Amino acid sequence: MRKVIVIGSNGQLGRTIKDCATKETLEFYFFFRSELDITDKKSLMAAFKDSGFDYCVNCAAYTNVEDAEANTEDAFLVNAEGAKNVAEVCNTYQVKLIHISTDYVFDGKKNEPYTITDQTNPINQYGKSKLQGELDIQEHLEEFYIIRTSWLYSLYGKNFLKTIINKLEDGSVLNITTEEQGTPTSCVELAEFIIYLVKSDKTPYGIYNFSANGSTTWFGFAQEIAKHLPHRNSNQVLPTDKFKTLAKRPKYSLLNLKKRKLTIENF
Repeated sequence: MRKVIVIGSNGQLGRTIKDCATKETLEFYFFFRSELDITDKKSLMAAFKDSGFDYCVNCAAYTNVEDAEANTEDAFLVNAEGAKNVAEVCNTYQVKLIHISTDYVFDGKKNEPYTITDQTNPINQYGKSKLQGELDIQEHLEEFYIIRTSWLYSLYGKNFLKTIINKLEDGSVLNITTEEQGTPTSCVELAEFIIYLVKSDKTPYGIYNFSANGSTTWFGFAQEIAKHLPHRNSNQVLPTDKFKTLAKRPKYSLLNLKKRKLTIENF
């Protein structure tokens, strides 16, 4: 039976993987950040030593895009140095790494979906820190999967879906940006893809794009959410072409899924 450690399991993706894992015969070990901090390499070494882990799923990340602009050092500590620590420990103990990255490694200037070989050029500190993590993993490991995904939502944690539902239920009128185009992606679908990678022996290592199909704006996503709420007026969701934020965000971040579809039959 394959043994899988999931780091950062208190986040929305980690918690979703835990839900999906109940249906699997794999042996999972889930660690919150308070139990295993990827910025503490000694703790990682101790956790992996004599563990017999076959796979490590790294869900641990500094994900607050706005705060990363003011707390750049903290973002890089987790997303870059932490990812490097995980990669080095996986290399030491011959554990295959599945690492979660982001569409924000791109600048958004393209007008067609980004492929895995397109030039990266992040325009905010969060994206820069995640890209550095990707580069460190590739430097220290050969057996890895880096999954770039976009606009994750789930039942857990803080995400756009839950925020919009809560605000609409409070009767708020929302001004949502139409500037950014991307693809909302369910953590359930991503969790199932991760589990597929663990169970499969045929999927080549490397970088993969993973998102749902199609595209929308944050405004379009909010409108769709409102449609599914009882007694909610879609007039509560209003478009705005300008929305002031500290962090620059790519205006177009669709991901090309061709490699995934060609390589992996079930996805």
